[in-house]
Amino acid sequence: MKRYDLIIIGAGPSGLSAAIEAAKRGMKVIVFDENARPGGQLFKQIHKFFGSKEHKAKIRGFVIGRQLLGEAEKAGVEVRLSATVIGLYPDKEVVVREILEPEEGTAGETSAKEAVFHYKGDAIIVATGASENMVTFDGWTLPGVMGAGAAQTLMNLHGVRPGRKVLMLGSGNVGLVVSFQLLQAGCEVVALVDAAPRIGGYGVHAAKVARTGVPFYLSHTIKKAEGTDHVTGVTIAQVDSRFQFIEGTEKHFDVDTICVAVGLSPMSQLLKMAGCEMDNSGKGGGQIPVVDESGATSVPGIYAVGDVAGIEEASSAMIEGRMAGIRVAEYLGFDDKAGADTAFDQNEKALEGLRQGMFAPGNRGKKIEKTEEGIPVSENLLTHGFVADDEIERYPGVTHKAGVHPVMECTQNIPCNPCQDACPKHCISIGSNITSLPVVLKDSACIDCGMCVSSCPGQAIFLVNEDAGPGKATVTLPYEFLPLPEEGDEGYGLGRDGSRVCDAKVVRVRSSGAFDHTALVTIEVPAEYAMKARFFVKA
Repeated sequence: MKRYDLIIIGAGPSGLSAAIEAAKRGMKVIVFDENARPGGQLFKQIHKFFGSKEHKAKIRGFVIGRQLLGEAEKAGVEVRLSATVIGLYPDKEVVVREILEPEEGTAGETSAKEAVFHYKGDAIIVATGASENMVTFDGWTLPGVMGAGAAQTLMNLHGVRPGRKVLMLGSGNVGLVVSFQLLQAGCEVVALVDAAPRIGGYGVHAAKVARTGVPFYLSHTIKKAEGTDHVTGVTIAQVDSRFQFIEGTEKHFDVDTICVAVGLSPMSQLLKMAGCEMDNSGKGGGQIPVVDESGATSVPGIYAVGDVAGIEEASSAMIEGRMAGIRVAEYLGFDDKAGADTAFDQNEKALEGLRQGMFAPGNRGKKIEKTEEGIPVSENLLTHGFVADDEIERYPGVTHKAGVHPVMECTQNIPCNPCQDACPKHCISIGSNITSLPVVLKDSACIDCGMCVSSCPGQAIFLVNEDAGPGKATVTLPYEFLPLPEEGDEGYGLGRDGSRVCDAKVVRVRSSGAFDHTALVTIEVPAEYAMKARFFVKA
């Protein structure tokens, strides 16, 4: 039986982060992952992360994945792929089913073989993540019904479009982000549906989907998937306060794909098998282990980090992994308490920053005081999927200034501040509280560089010039679709709800390495639509 100082189960963001911290302190670390490639969900995440620099804000998920893999390799972490952990025992013995190197047969064919091995660790970190939930409805087993994460895997890992016409069920962050990525892949998203009366994810994610023209049907859910051997259509219907269908509200859509994004469940079976005390309240998204701030479970030497210990964002999972790696090194004598405390406290402070605001784990589902900044605007956005014109016009930063100036349509208390750091002229301020809403400072001197627009993970910043010529205004908007519009293209400006509000002409297109694949498209519109046009489609 081979021994390691630390065995980590799961090569996702939390597992790799833990491995790096432990290996940097001299530990012999191995990471097992059942997948053929490491990185977990990171390589499916092509959007930019929220947070601050220490949280890897404005960096795309797959880039973060590459960075973590490089750090792990440099630190000497051994990563074993196609290795499924099928057993974990209280004495920290791990049973792994591994796929061996294929052997060539007599006819030149190759065949993969499996074998089961036992390993012993002085400490174990479980970072197995979570699995997608599913909801049943008539026809839910038809080919063409899939989890949103599966669609994301097809698109972003394998370059395969999951369908041509897609209906998305679920308006949490996964449903919103994947809907946008489906549009980027060239799919038509016919509708985004949720049984809840409000959007569950970030308003900025909802807004960028809504302004492309995707309709939102809240208080609706799927009644039936249609087809015989594959999906050919779907019927949805409105539900009442008890989530019962309201007869006569049915709506039909011709689709070939239904994506389901109705939450995640922690994959905590191994921790239960190891005898760890479990929390069955459901507050962490399902059955989760009882852990302390370092991820330590009730079984000495066994830790749990990331989604398996409670569903959160990947940014939080990475910090949790680092914190566990630090404490494991102290636990096994590879670091002294003073050094471990210093490093742990730094990461704990960073984690606390991500756990603030209206989407923080402790605040979800709570009635937030109306006096908290941004809440009135946020409530409207969460209800309708877009910001109402009358509310955005009295939002800080939306003022009729001479020349080009930023318009901030970030309306929720999400921990994020790249716009503040990106502006070379310091026009934008968030302040010391990372969840404060960004404002444009009085007498600021915007130079139209566009760095704030491209750096915003929520694509919620626009550059507006109300006086671009007689009766004309310009709006510079973030654009992440191909092909890019070209200067001189004529078409339409779309409002925040995706409806056509005016004629528009492209007058400038900027694409730079500094923008990290977020192009800046400047459209000319009638002056009265400067605060209404937020997307462009070619005629």
